[in-house]
Amino acid sequence: MKKVSLVGSLILSTVLTGCQVSTIAGIGHDRKQLMIYSKEDTYRQSEAAYRKILDYAYSQNAVVTSTQVNRVAKRIINQAEYFRADSVNWKWEVNTLKDNDINAFCLSGGKIGVLTGMITRLKVTDDELAAIIGHEVAHALRDHGREKMSKKLISGLGVLAASSAGLGDIAVSGTSILGEYGYNLPGSRSLETEADLLGLELMVRAGYKPEAAVSFWQKVMATENSGIKVDFMSTHPASQKRIDAIQAHIIKMNSK
Repeated sequence: MKKVSLVGSLILSTVLTGCQVSTIAGIGHDRKQLMIYSKEDTYRQSEAAYRKILDYAYSQNAVVTSTQVNRVAKRIINQAEYFRADSVNWKWEVNTLKDNDINAFCLSGGKIGVLTGMITRLKVTDDELAAIIGHEVAHALRDHGREKMSKKLISGLGVLAASSAGLGDIAVSGTSILGEYGYNLPGSRSLETEADLLGLELMVRAGYKPEAAVSFWQKVMATENSGIKVDFMSTHPASQKRIDAIQAHIIKMNSK
């Protein structure tokens, strides 16, 4: 019993000391987050994972240049500091990967990737692209990947074996470039909502129209409803409820 009590006390102590807030302004800034997984380890492993994704893409001659992606990402990145001061020191990278999948990601520390299927299949406008890049950057600013790993450590008493933990965001799945070193986003509804709403604020600060977030998700839903499998939907489930929440926040922002 003493041993169990000692473990319980250690976990409780870790939880209490590990509660932080990743952003200083915007959506979620008043929510305490469990952050017991090292920030340095998270960023280091994200960097390694990003290199693996790019190495594989280069081996397939699939790293391409998209002026649209570069243009939109730059404007979104320029607003990140407002919500998280230390993001100005991140080694931001933006790459477009030639792949027919509809997908995009932003690994911890500002490592952005957009698959060309996002552009060619959905025919996204700059404003719509800003909605999804803003959403992905919001995940990184809020340290959702690190938060997810921290929760996994606690749920499995993993705090006692943290040295063996890997980057919880990297998974092998699918058949595309990301299938080789696939990025599995935090999938909880609450984290997705947080990224949606903070992403809206990012894109508005960058000068994009927030209504484009609605049209973006409508396009994703229409693609899925047409019977075409969209891997993106497994971690970003689109629904009318999601769109309603986005529209409600747009009204709130317009009323300020």
